[in-house]
Amino acid sequence: MRNQAATQLLSELSVPGRRAAVFPPSDVPDRPLDELIPTRFRSSAPPPLPELTEPDVVRHFVNLSTLNMCVDTHFYPLGSCTMKYNPKRHERLARLSGIGDVHPHARAEDTQGLLEMLYELQEMLGEIAGLPAVTLQPAAGAQGEFTALLVAAAYFRDRGERRTRVLFPSSAHGTNPASAALAGFDCVQLNSSVNGLVDVRELTSKIDESTAVFMITNPNTLGLFEKDIAEIARRVHDVGGLVYIDGANMNAILGITRPGDFGGDMMHYNVHKTFTGPHGAGGPGAGPIAVRPLLADYLPGPIIARKDTPDGPRYELTTPPKSIGRMRSFFGNVGILMRGWFYLRTLGAQGVREVSETAVLNANYLLAKLKDVLPVSHGDRCMHEFVASAKGLKAERGVTAMDIAKRLLDFGYHAPTVYFPLVVAEALMIEPTETESRETLDLFAAAIREIVAEDPQTLRDAPHRTSVRRPDEVAAGRRPVVCWQGACEPA
Repeated sequence: MRNQAATQLLSELSVPGRRAAVFPPSDVPDRPLDELIPTRFRSSAPPPLPELTEPDVVRHFVNLSTLNMCVDTHFYPLGSCTMKYNPKRHERLARLSGIGDVHPHARAEDTQGLLEMLYELQEMLGEIAGLPAVTLQPAAGAQGEFTALLVAAAYFRDRGERRTRVLFPSSAHGTNPASAALAGFDCVQLNSSVNGLVDVRELTSKIDESTAVFMITNPNTLGLFEKDIAEIARRVHDVGGLVYIDGANMNAILGITRPGDFGGDMMHYNVHKTFTGPHGAGGPGAGPIAVRPLLADYLPGPIIARKDTPDGPRYELTTPPKSIGRMRSFFGNVGILMRGWFYLRTLGAQGVREVSETAVLNANYLLAKLKDVLPVSHGDRCMHEFVASAKGLKAERGVTAMDIAKRLLDFGYHAPTVYFPLVVAEALMIEPTETESRETLDLFAAAIREIVAEDPQTLRDAPHRTSVRRPDEVAAGRRPVVCWQGACEPA
């Protein structure tokens, strides 16, 4: 039965005179209202807010939440985004007193335990990356990219070099060129080769003494490891440039290979992707960056430093001598960073490696079960994700990747990423992660196969069992309604 509290607006549930709280008598001195709050600061009438009891409000939002999809309720194979399960043990630990309730202005001598944990996180991230200098400050992966490019710009300025160009493959995440442009660089896009990898010859033709950074995701967004990465890095270094590794796909190589070892000079992590910080509502996030020692002096602070004293180690906040300055208020999103610390300490070195081994196994298993109905244009093997295509279905039966994605909602699965990367027509980018069982993958594959065999009109009309079916996504993007009209002043 459809729950009324989940389908009606709060304004529709409102009943005049209802209240969720009873306020005590006012203790404000008995003075004219104009003396307490001048007329120009007062509204002419109360805001038109719904009048409800507390149970009305609680039930509305709890029931509304059950209409949502998340990693706690559904399989969520969102390619590139690495929607792995967030262990609740780490959620509880991150809220412990002394971690989740520390004031940003607390003195270092009063927060030594927390600072020690953050120092250890810096060290672990540096070891995993093979790039020892780390700052935890950036608030998300995109800001981590931007931060690294500002560090690169400061490094070249300090050397008296004018380098203006940042290069990236056509399959790069869209944040790569955006970050480069924001950092003041000219953007140069490279075409992918026929095998989906960087064309080393084209790269060589585009790099010169004006090249500042080559940005590359490895494994790339097609789920392929760039086999020529060492040669790519060598050629960029030969012209004096730096290699930036987009860490969005680190879930595929943890404990197996390190960006610093295959030529990267700097990289960011997506803590929410790789180390199970929750994704909720687009944030909060954390995007630490790791760099080679030659770039360490330019990192944003504060950075945690360890000092050995006769009384034991002491941890202090420091700022590198040539720092580009802060990228984030206070220290960054410590709550998300600590979830990453607990995740790494839970796993240990061997567990970290097993994460990637299982993620790659799961992706290849699913690829093998689906490739005959959704062809994968770039090989029969992948890393942690693969990009299938509905191009043939569209040509033969008029069924698109979006139709498949919408129909999956009826089967209780969140859709994969669709229409990205752009180098694959009718793309479905599928990433099962390491936290899903074989049984879940089998059921998902069976659902895909059933959907592909269905009548095209059934798919074009999908989803059939959701509260919202097919909103006009173009109109939503171009003409968003961001204010409830009942609360807006008339134009």
